[in-house]
Amino acid sequence: MTQNDMILEHLKRGDSITQMEATNLYGCTRLSGRIYDLRHMGHKIKKTMESAANRYGVTVSYARYMLDI
Repeated sequence: MTQNDMILEHLKRGDSITQMEATNLYGCTRLSGRIYDLRHMGHKIKKTMESAANRYGVTVSYARYMLDI
C-alpha cells in the first residue's frame, strides 16, 4: 500500500491529517506532495491553517487537510 493509499484511506474515515500525524502514522515526510497527487487524481481535499506553540513556546502555523464533502 502506497503513502497515497494510506493517506486517502485516513481521510475517507472522516479524519483530518497534519504533517506531524502523517510522519508519525505513515512515515510520510512530504504530506503536501501526497495531497497534490491525490488532488490530481480527482479527490477534493481542503486545507485549513492552524497555529500552536511548538516545544520552545514559539507560535508556528501548519496545515490540516481533510476531504471536502
